Formats: sequence, structure tokens, C-alpha cells
Amino acid sequence: MTSRPESQEHWARLRRQLWRPPRAHGDQPRHRVVGPLELFYDLVVVVLVAQAAHHLAAHLTWHGLAEFAVVFALVWIAWLNGTLHHDLHGYDDARGRSLFLLQILVLVPMGAFIPKAGGAEGAHFAVNAGILFAVLAVLWFLAGRGSSAEFRKPTRLYVVGTAACAAVLFASAGLPADTRLLTWGLLALAFLAGFAWMVLAAAPAQESALALTDALVERFGLLIIIVLGETVTGVVDGLAAEPTTVMSLAVGLVAVVVGFGAWWTYFDFAGHRPPRRTRTVTLGWMLTHLPLTAAVTAMGAAMVGLVEHAHADRTPVATAWVLCGGVAVVLAATMLVAMGLEAWRDERDLYRPLAGTCLAVALAALALGAARPAPLLLGLALVVLLGIPWGLAVARRLGRDETPAL
Repeated sequence: MTSRPESQEHWARLRRQLWRPPRAHGDQPRHRVVGPLELFYDLVVVVLVAQAAHHLAAHLTWHGLAEFAVVFALVWIAWLNGTLHHDLHGYDDARGRSLFLLQILVLVPMGAFIPKAGGAEGAHFAVNAGILFAVLAVLWFLAGRGSSAEFRKPTRLYVVGTAACAAVLFASAGLPADTRLLTWGLLALAFLAGFAWMVLAAAPAQESALALTDALVERFGLLIIIVLGETVTGVVDGLAAEPTTVMSLAVGLVAVVVGFGAWWTYFDFAGHRPPRRTRTVTLGWMLTHLPLTAAVTAMGAAMVGLVEHAHADRTPVATAWVLCGGVAVVLAATMLVAMGLEAWRDERDLYRPLAGTCLAVALAALALGAARPAPLLLGLALVVLLGIPWGLAVARRLGRDETPAL
């Protein structure tokens, strides 16, 4: 028969295995792979991204674009917060699963409020977003209790900043719709500025917590992959909205290739590669993914209108600008991400001309948006433009690998 002390020790050991305290700063494994729990969390976040994209597709106006940008930024910041917390402090145990589930339970109703976030009923989104940031503040507070001395002050500052975001979001619920949207935009900028300041002002002893792990690099890439699905969703939504014709199907398939072009641009030149381990490069690498991810999402929203107006003589103004502008941002942001890679230094003969080419192609994409040719021609032109940097990279690499003839 098991004695009472042995039974207590058994349950204590089981509790320690299932509910481990947060991992200390700097102790995160560098070569951990992304687990299914993190992928599930990312998929839930992308549901919110999809809600924002669908709303933008139906409101391709300056106001609609501003609303999309603000809401997307808040969702992305919340994703970054939860992602960094798990990478730094989380385990795949009962505690880690419970904390992810708690965030998901808040994210689900928040996603339901996104379509009306910029209107008179945006107070519901404000309150729900406030709850999410309050939860994140508590998670960082709990993780910071066991921090060593050098991490206590920055952790407290981060907790205060996240809690302040929650307070502002709660307070914004009582504001008029336009003022509320402006408040959210300023709040997102303030949080990103504060985050940047904390990273750049970190002491040398704190740099162990700033290094990007393999899992974190993979998470950023996985979010891009999942968001790229919005380009396909946009095409499907456009085809489903109108009777399918040869022209609409042709435009839809060309639009899918444009989305595929965004994929090869990012992953062939920058994706799934860790940046150089300096705080400035790390910060730039992370923050550049915000406009990059938003641009891919906006492209998917614009593809709905592109397919719906497949028979038009000219692409609608908003559709052309959002789609072509999205392509331009993807090209420029990908090169900014690439600037932080080791390959930027090791393969100067490839990346320097590639950066110049991408900038020129981005400007050409904007000019294409201003010209607004027919949807099929616009889509084909974007495919050609996205193929230029890729073709240059292939030609450079083939030329470098050639061996002289004997």
C-alpha cells in the first residue's frame, strides 16, 4: 500500500510536469520546432485576419482601408504578444495549453466584432480587445515574477505598457466611431514605438532574450503562408458572387498566380531564414512583417473585386490601387527583411541588384495601378512584374554555378 508521503510526492511530481512555471528569460531553446498548439493558435488569429479582409473587400474606400489597417495592426500586435510570450516562457504542457485556450476564447468573439469595428458598434470590439490585452498583461506579469534581476525592470515596463493598451481600448468604447478609430491607430503606433525602444535600449545582459529562435522565425513564415490563403479565398469569393464565365475564370486563375508570386517573392528571397543577431536587425526583421502580412491580406481582399469586374474595360480604381499597392509593399518589405539576413552580406552579387530590381518593379506596379487596364491585363502584368526579380535571381545563380569549359 502506497504511503501518504509517497502519494503526495507522486502528485507533486505530476503537477510539476503538467503545470510548470514560466521558463526564465534567456532559457528558450534555440532549435525548437513549432508545435501543433502554436499552429492552431495561428489559425485562430488568421480567422480574425480573414474577417478584416472580407470587410475590406466590401468597403474598398479610403475609410475602409484605414479601418482595415488599424484593426489588422491591433490583431497582429496581439499575435506578436502571444507568440513572444510562448516562445520565451511557455511549455507544451497543461499550463501552456490553458493559456493558449484562454487567448483563443477571447479572440473568437473579437473576430465576430471585426466587421463592425469601425462603425457605431465598434465599442464591442474595443471592450473585447481590451480584455485580450489585459489577459496578455497578466501573462507577462506572471512570467516576470520569476525573472532574474536584470529582467525585472523591462518586464515591469512591458506589463505596464500592455496594461495601458488594455485601459485605452476599454476607454475608447465610449468615443465616437471616427475618434475611436483614430485612437486605436495612435495606440498601435505607440505600442510599436515602445516595443522598439525597449529592444534598442536593452542592456547587454538582456540580449539572450532578444535572439530569435528557429521556432519564432518559423512562426512568422507560417503566418505569411496562412495569410496567403486569403488570396485564394478572395478569388473563390469573387467567382462565387457572379455567374462563372470564361473571362471571370481566367481572371480568377491569373489572380491566384499573382498570389503565388507573392509567395515565391517572400520565401525565395527572405522567408524562413533567421536574421543576423543584433538588436537593430532583429527589431527591423520583426516589425517589417507587419506591413508585409497586411499587404498580402489586402491583396486577397482586392481580388474579390478584380474577379467580380472581370468583364470591365478598366479595373475599378480602388481594386487596382489596393492590389498593385499590395504587390509593391510585398516587394519592398521582402527586401527590407532580406537586408537583415546573413545572405545580404554573403551574396552581395545577388541581393544588391535584386533589391534595386524589386524597387523598380514595385514602382512599375504602382504605375500599373494608376493606369488601371482591364482586370485580365492587370493580372497578367502583375504576374510578369513579379517574375522579373525571380528571373533575375535564377539567372544570377545559374551564372554563378556555371563551370568554365575545358
